[in-house]
Amino acid sequence: MTDPHVASHEQGAVATRPSTGLLSRVNAPIARLGMYLSVTGLLVIVAIVFYQVFGRYVLNSSPTWTENLALVLILYVTLIGAAVGVRDAGHIGMDSLLVMLPDHAREKIEIVIHVLVAGFGLAMAYNGWILGASVGTVKIPNLGLPEVIRYVPLFASGVLIVSFSIEHIIALLRGEEVVPSWN
Repeated sequence: MTDPHVASHEQGAVATRPSTGLLSRVNAPIARLGMYLSVTGLLVIVAIVFYQVFGRYVLNSSPTWTENLALVLILYVTLIGAAVGVRDAGHIGMDSLLVMLPDHAREKIEIVIHVLVAGFGLAMAYNGWILGASVGTVKIPNLGLPEVIRYVPLFASGVLIVSFSIEHIIALLRGEEVVPSWN
């Protein structure tokens, strides 16, 4: 009987074991929390939009804060969800092309891909910090919250993407596989 965590590529040439490094032990619960928060945020968005529609068509008095709050929550849901997707390999990829390559070439290309994704995450974090700092004193209309909260998920997602990409690179170099958060 084989271990359910051991994955093999379609051609059966390479079997990898789950990553057990420190970064994996730290990132797994963070990614799981991000997943739970994104799902919760999505449910809150649905409730807010329902309340807005109810207020507009039933009470004939549309609440003014609902649209801005829903837009802020969409940023959190999508950006944190995207970071979790990077860790759990849920992002867009060209796996069908990689499977056709020999193992040594595939591993090198996968490392290059993760380095590029980490660079993108670094740019997100940097620009999220710069943009957030530039609007630190401005308030969001109808909410009274600081405008900087719109840029927190950009920064946080960038940091998470860098961490998750480094985790993948380390796992590849060690011949391991990052186990998705939902397992």
